[in-house]
Amino acid sequence: MTDQQPHQFERGTDGPKVIVVGVDGSESSFRAAAYAGGLARRQHALLAVVYVQPVLAAGAALGVPVAETTDEIAESLIAEIRRSTERVKDIYDVRWEFHTFRGDPFNGLVTAADELKADAVVVGASEQAGHRIVGSVAVRLVKAGRWPVTVVP
Repeated sequence: MTDQQPHQFERGTDGPKVIVVGVDGSESSFRAAAYAGGLARRQHALLAVVYVQPVLAAGAALGVPVAETTDEIAESLIAEIRRSTERVKDIYDVRWEFHTFRGDPFNGLVTAADELKADAVVVGASEQAGHRIVGSVAVRLVKAGRWPVTVVP
Protein backbone atom coordinates (compact mmCIF):
# COMPACT_ATOMS: atom_id res chain seq x y z
CA MET A 1 0.00 0.00 0.00
CA THR A 2 1.60 3.26 -1.09
CA ASP A 3 -0.88 5.75 0.31
CA GLN A 4 0.57 7.30 3.45
CA GLN A 5 -2.09 8.09 6.00
CA PRO A 6 -1.31 10.34 8.95
CA HIS A 7 -0.55 8.37 12.08
CA GLN A 8 -3.57 8.17 14.33
CA PHE A 9 -3.30 7.77 18.05
CA GLU A 10 -4.17 4.25 19.22
CA ARG A 11 -4.59 3.39 22.86
CA GLY A 12 -3.03 0.30 24.35
CA THR A 13 -1.70 -1.34 21.21
CA ASP A 14 1.83 -2.04 22.49
CA GLY A 15 1.22 -1.73 26.20
CA PRO A 16 0.70 1.55 27.97
CA LYS A 17 2.78 4.56 27.00
CA VAL A 18 1.01 6.93 29.41
CA ILE A 19 -0.39 5.79 32.75
CA VAL A 20 -2.58 8.22 34.65
CA VAL A 21 -2.86 7.75 38.41
CA GLY A 22 -5.19 9.78 40.58
CA VAL A 23 -3.88 10.96 43.94
CA ASP A 24 -5.73 12.82 46.66
CA GLY A 25 -3.55 12.29 49.71
CA SER A 26 -5.39 9.17 50.92
CA GLU A 27 -3.51 5.99 51.76
CA SER A 28 -5.23 4.12 48.92
CA SER A 29 -4.22 6.80 46.41
CA PHE A 30 -0.58 6.54 47.52
CA ARG A 31 -0.77 2.75 47.12
CA ALA A 32 -2.24 3.33 43.64
CA ALA A 33 0.64 5.70 42.83
CA ALA A 34 3.20 3.13 43.98
CA TYR A 35 1.54 0.41 41.89
CA ALA A 36 1.28 2.71 38.86
CA GLY A 37 4.93 3.71 39.30
CA GLY A 38 5.99 0.07 39.17
CA LEU A 39 3.84 -0.50 36.11
CA ALA A 40 5.28 2.59 34.42
CA ARG A 41 8.81 1.42 35.20
CA ARG A 42 8.23 -2.06 33.80
CA GLN A 43 6.46 -0.75 30.69
CA HIS A 44 8.85 2.19 30.15
CA ALA A 45 5.77 4.40 30.23
CA LEU A 46 5.24 7.96 31.39
CA LEU A 47 3.55 8.15 34.80
CA ALA A 48 1.13 11.08 34.90
CA VAL A 49 0.26 11.76 38.54
CA VAL A 50 -3.02 13.69 38.68
CA TYR A 51 -4.57 15.60 41.55
CA VAL A 52 -8.08 16.88 40.93
CA GLN A 53 -8.65 20.04 42.93
CA PRO A 54 -12.28 20.14 44.06
CA VAL A 55 -14.38 23.13 43.16
CA LEU A 56 -16.46 23.84 46.22
CA ALA A 57 -18.84 26.68 45.42
CA ALA A 58 -20.52 26.43 48.83
CA GLY A 59 -17.20 26.82 50.64
CA ALA A 60 -16.28 29.81 48.52
CA ALA A 61 -19.67 31.39 49.22
CA LEU A 62 -18.99 31.10 52.94
CA GLY A 63 -15.64 32.82 52.54
CA VAL A 64 -13.56 29.68 52.97
CA PRO A 65 -10.26 29.97 51.03
CA VAL A 66 -10.90 26.78 49.05
CA ALA A 67 -8.42 27.48 46.25
CA GLU A 68 -5.61 28.17 48.71
CA THR A 69 -6.36 24.96 50.61
CA THR A 70 -6.43 22.79 47.49
CA ASP A 71 -3.25 24.47 46.22
CA GLU A 72 -1.59 23.56 49.53
CA ILE A 73 -2.78 19.96 49.12
CA ALA A 74 -1.34 19.86 45.59
CA GLU A 75 1.99 21.27 46.84
CA SER A 76 2.04 18.73 49.66
CA LEU A 77 1.32 15.88 47.23
CA ILE A 78 4.08 16.87 44.83
CA ALA A 79 6.53 17.22 47.74
CA GLU A 80 5.63 13.69 48.92
CA ILE A 81 6.03 12.31 45.39
CA ARG A 82 9.41 13.99 45.04
CA ARG A 83 10.54 12.54 48.39
CA SER A 84 9.37 9.08 47.30
CA THR A 85 11.14 9.25 43.93
CA GLU A 86 14.31 10.55 45.60
CA ARG A 87 14.33 7.52 47.95
CA VAL A 88 14.28 5.06 45.02
CA LYS A 89 16.19 7.03 42.38
CA ASP A 90 19.18 4.67 42.44
CA ILE A 91 16.92 1.61 42.21
CA TYR A 92 14.13 2.65 39.87
CA ASP A 93 13.99 5.16 37.08
CA VAL A 94 10.46 6.30 36.28
CA ARG A 95 9.55 9.21 34.05
CA TRP A 96 6.76 11.13 35.75
CA GLU A 97 4.82 14.37 35.58
CA PHE A 98 2.46 15.99 38.06
CA HIS A 99 -0.76 17.57 36.84
CA THR A 100 -3.61 19.32 38.58
CA PHE A 101 -7.10 19.61 37.18
CA ARG A 102 -10.14 21.28 38.74
CA GLY A 103 -13.53 19.71 39.21
CA ASP A 104 -15.02 16.62 40.74
CA PRO A 105 -12.71 13.59 40.88
CA PHE A 106 -14.47 11.58 38.15
CA ASN A 107 -14.70 14.34 35.55
CA GLY A 108 -11.24 15.60 36.44
CA LEU A 109 -9.69 12.16 35.85
CA VAL A 110 -11.65 11.73 32.61
CA THR A 111 -10.38 15.10 31.39
CA ALA A 112 -6.83 14.25 32.47
CA ALA A 113 -6.90 10.84 30.79
CA ASP A 114 -8.27 12.34 27.57
CA GLU A 115 -5.89 15.32 27.45
CA LEU A 116 -2.84 13.21 28.34
CA LYS A 117 -3.86 10.44 25.92
CA ALA A 118 -3.77 7.85 28.69
CA ASP A 119 -3.47 4.18 27.85
CA ALA A 120 -4.39 3.16 31.40
CA VAL A 121 -5.84 4.72 34.54
CA VAL A 122 -4.96 3.64 38.08
CA VAL A 123 -6.91 4.74 41.15
CA GLY A 124 -7.13 3.72 44.77
CA ALA A 125 -10.25 2.07 46.11
CA SER A 126 -12.64 4.50 47.74
CA GLU A 127 -12.30 4.82 51.48
CA GLN A 128 -15.74 6.41 51.87
CA ALA A 129 -18.69 4.29 52.97
CA GLY A 130 -21.20 6.32 50.93
CA HIS A 131 -19.59 5.22 47.69
CA ARG A 132 -21.06 1.76 48.12
CA ILE A 133 -24.45 3.34 47.45
CA VAL A 134 -23.69 6.13 44.99
CA GLY A 135 -20.75 4.53 43.18
CA SER A 136 -17.08 5.27 43.51
CA VAL A 137 -14.91 7.14 41.05
CA ALA A 138 -13.28 3.80 40.17
CA VAL A 139 -16.59 2.17 39.27
CA ARG A 140 -17.60 5.17 37.18
CA LEU A 141 -14.25 5.09 35.33
CA VAL A 142 -14.67 1.39 34.59
CA LYS A 143 -18.22 1.98 33.35
CA ALA A 144 -16.96 4.77 31.07
CA GLY A 145 -15.07 2.00 29.24
CA ARG A 146 -12.50 4.27 27.60
CA TRP A 147 -9.29 2.89 29.14
CA PRO A 148 -8.20 -0.09 31.16
CA VAL A 149 -8.75 0.86 34.81
CA THR A 150 -6.86 -0.69 37.70
CA VAL A 151 -8.28 -0.24 41.19
CA VAL A 152 -5.71 -0.66 43.96
CA PRO A 153 -7.07 -1.58 47.41
